[in-house]
Amino acid sequence: MSHDACRRQADARGEDGAGALTPQLPVALSPAEEVFFDGRPRARELYAVFLHRLLELLPDAQLRIQKTQITFTNPRVFACVSMMRVRRARERPPEYIVVTFGLGHELRDRRIDAAIEVRPRRWTHHVLVADESEVDDQLMAWVEEAYEFSRSK
Repeated sequence: MSHDACRRQADARGEDGAGALTPQLPVALSPAEEVFFDGRPRARELYAVFLHRLLELLPDAQLRIQKTQITFTNPRVFACVSMMRVRRARERPPEYIVVTFGLGHELRDRRIDAAIEVRPRRWTHHVLVADESEVDDQLMAWVEEAYEFSRSK
């Protein structure tokens, strides 16, 4: 289902899928997204900020909610959000999200927690996000580049 359809359903009810009023977020989450972030309110807020920015930048992006990640497609996968452990426990904040995206080259930046060449000229990058300010123009430019890279395949 497209995120717009999920969002319209939640907006029409003014509540989450369980009937509870939701705190004000920049974008209404679908019931499945709410379940994905159950018990992780801070991660939910970070995801909502990321999703809002992503849908403004790439309105035709589709999403698929899975057990361990939310995948964004165009129709190929270009980014994911998860709670992957990309840092040691003592270096991780209590709640966060990890934005994962694929590019045709390795990014070398202090914000990249891990970069893996999964195939020749195919790099997967993981960025831990613990604050709304980290969902910035730089991160979104990387996600947009991943979107364009996946469309070229």
